[in-house]
Amino acid sequence: MKQFTYTVSDPLGIHARPAGLLAKEAKRFSSVCTITKEGQTKKLTQLMMLMSMGVKQGDTVTVAAEGEDEEAAIAALQSFFENHL
Repeated sequence: MKQFTYTVSDPLGIHARPAGLLAKEAKRFSSVCTITKEGQTKKLTQLMMLMSMGVKQGDTVTVAAEGEDEEAAIAALQSFFENHL
């Protein structure tokens, strides 16, 4: 399993548009991609569950990928977070 920690800097946090793009990005990989905030873990591919976490600006999340393409998945997700959130 590969993972990274990220503090959200987007003023709106993970709202509808970036959440949709994030779910789409995670679906590109066969690895299971998850996000954890305050002990609550959700799959990145489940848009409504992702949005239900209420991730806001300043929140720190842990993103993980586990599976055969976890290296590529975590690199792509880290890039997404840095460029969009």
